[in-house]
Amino acid sequence: MNINDLRSKFIAFYTERGHTHIPSASLVPQNDPTTLFTGSGMQPLVPYLLGESHPKGNRLVNSQKSFRAEDIEEVGDNRHTTFFEMLGNWSLGDYFKKEQLPWFFEFLTEIVGLDPTRLYVTVFIGDEKNNIPRDAESAGIWKELFDKKGIDAQEVLIGSEADGYAKGMQGGRIFYYEAKKNWWSRAGVPEKMPPGEPGGPDSEVFYDFGLPHDPRFGDECHPNCDCGRFMEIGNSVFMQYLKQSDGSFALLPKQNVDFGGGLERIAAAAAGDSDVFKTDVFWDVILLAEEFSGKKYENDAYRRSFRIVADHMRAATMMLGDGVRPSNTERGYILRRLIRRASQHAQKLGIAADKQEDSMLVRAAILVIEKYKRAYPELATEEAYEEITKEIWKEEVQFARTLNHGMREFEKIASSNISGEDAYMLFTTYGFPFEMTEELAKERGITVDRDGFKELMKKHSDLSRAGAEQKFKGGLADTSEKTTRLHTAHHLLLKALQQVLGPSVKQRGSNITQERLRIDFSYGQKMTPDQIAEAERIVNEKIAEALPVIRSTLPKEEAEKLGAEHEFGAKYPDMVSVYSIGPKNATSADARFDEAFSIEFCGGPHVENTADLAGTFKIQKEEAVASGIRRIKAIIVER
Repeated sequence: MNINDLRSKFIAFYTERGHTHIPSASLVPQNDPTTLFTGSGMQPLVPYLLGESHPKGNRLVNSQKSFRAEDIEEVGDNRHTTFFEMLGNWSLGDYFKKEQLPWFFEFLTEIVGLDPTRLYVTVFIGDEKNNIPRDAESAGIWKELFDKKGIDAQEVLIGSEADGYAKGMQGGRIFYYEAKKNWWSRAGVPEKMPPGEPGGPDSEVFYDFGLPHDPRFGDECHPNCDCGRFMEIGNSVFMQYLKQSDGSFALLPKQNVDFGGGLERIAAAAAGDSDVFKTDVFWDVILLAEEFSGKKYENDAYRRSFRIVADHMRAATMMLGDGVRPSNTERGYILRRLIRRASQHAQKLGIAADKQEDSMLVRAAILVIEKYKRAYPELATEEAYEEITKEIWKEEVQFARTLNHGMREFEKIASSNISGEDAYMLFTTYGFPFEMTEELAKERGITVDRDGFKELMKKHSDLSRAGAEQKFKGGLADTSEKTTRLHTAHHLLLKALQQVLGPSVKQRGSNITQERLRIDFSYGQKMTPDQIAEAERIVNEKIAEALPVIRSTLPKEEAEKLGAEHEFGAKYPDMVSVYSIGPKNATSADARFDEAFSIEFCGGPHVENTADLAGTFKIQKEEAVASGIRRIKAIIVER
């Protein structure tokens, strides 16, 4: 069963049981400034799990694109990936445990065809300190399900993960673990939850690949062991409790189910092979790399590089499809790192290219597009196809130059052991991969301070995340009057840039504070002083014309037909908010879209009239931030 078939079967299974299929959200989180990427299936649905009504009802199903940057260094073993799809089904105050657990068990055993004797489950052991009972209900449901398959499902009390390595399997099928393993809330374990926070027990399903236990990971094996015998393939979270002001826990009036299952991991279980890289989404790219390199995946010396190339090119392609572009900050930095790391490992396999049509990385991206275009058709548009392949080739060419420069700098410091600061400088200033620094140092018989490098990288990552956390919906730092005025000016500026530079100019990012606006946009060269002056003139002209700013709610298809601007790769609901600026006689009842100066998908907030900007628009700086991406910073000088 390939990935596309498995995804379709999951969605069909739950659709037949009254669920509405909702599309995957973008990898770039909408209205969530706390994280750079969508990292789980439930992340876009948190508001609804916390009580908001979902427009599609109270039974939902989808497959969510997800990315976890913290797993980049882990890629190379048989199970870690950066990008993954999370199969999900949700009940928002509708069904609960007695429906959820049998449905998932049925899907695994009857639809996917997994051998039930290979399945093991975990449940919550309870929390005496917080007076939260053991989840005996879930355990009882599992016991009945296994009994129907003729499997004697013994219950085993484990506790902590450390306890698991001491106690082992004990002939069990249902295992009780503490809150660190089988409890979910946004704040973590029960004692860390603030009053008013919901949470609850979860129940995980593990597949047993039958591999011998590796004692390097602990004396005894258990479902949460990292030795490779077991792989978690699904987790049902039961949002059941609400923490009270006195620290106690009460049952929620509406109890929710949040299920997440790793698509690639279920596919690996279906194949009976613990190596997720042998599933079709990776294997096609690996075969391509074998063809280009003349080397074999089964050779232990090269397997890790094959895996890194396959994983990183899939993740990079999906990121590019959602509008992320390589840069030296935030999401763009992660994307650049993926492409360059894939390029580095392609070179380790002996793969290089002199032109785009000969690039294995570009060909790998095309394979990914072909594999995913049925589920995510936005990847296969002419614009997306060209952008994705062009950006990958640009990075590949630039990285080749980077390696040449980095090698010269490496030679300057390679006469003695390399400090964390020097390795960090090579990486951040010259883009020289740390792995390459380590390998070259090893060849010369010198060491690299890995811990020092990691500490500096952590500080870099923390600063980037702090910067991301300062952002607000739509790139706004806040919703103050000054920020709102600059947000409206941002709309005027984008249209002005399209009039001055051409209609192909598209927004590629924004950040707006009380002091200034910042817009990133697609354009291949430096703006001339005359072009900057003309863009300023147009914006100030529209301010002087005192044009009404009108919010309308429209079907997405209708807004697209009107030509409303929207971020490339962003996901929008069926009904969207659109802001139009002008004409002078437009009203909320008659937006006059055909005569408007600017029309954009946007959640607001905005001023009611351009006259409210009450000042002179001034561009302070125009600069490059990435290949083919320019940035403008501008202000409004108050009169």
